[in-house]
Amino acid sequence: QVQLVESGGGRVQPGGSLRLSCKEASESIVTDNVMGWYRQAPGKQRELVARTATNGSTNYADSVQGRFTIFRDRAKNTVHLQMNSLQSEDTAVYYCSLFTYGYMFWGQGTQVTVSS
Repeated sequence: QVQLVESGGGRVQPGGSLRLSCKEASESIVTDNVMGWYRQAPGKQRELVARTATNGSTNYADSVQGRFTIFRDRAKNTVHLQMNSLQSEDTAVYYCSLFTYGYMFWGQGTQVTVSS
């Protein structure tokens, strides 16, 4: 059973930075997968922020392109989301995801608040 453990959320001022991390803690053998981050703001639908596949390809939402970077630490089964130049519009609950063989798994979510 895949287990995703998130860390790194918090409160930051506009223009600041945060790094989110997500570890696949069960060490399930999942060789082909797409790991990513989604977010959901109050009253809005959950949306893709960024994702990365085991072949190295990455995708970003237009709203975060150039500000956010997603990358893996394969040895630690962890994916990170480096968020720079944060804006109030980035405030949301961020969810780690892992998609493999037709199944989507989710983390518990971590709050990111951008406010002065």
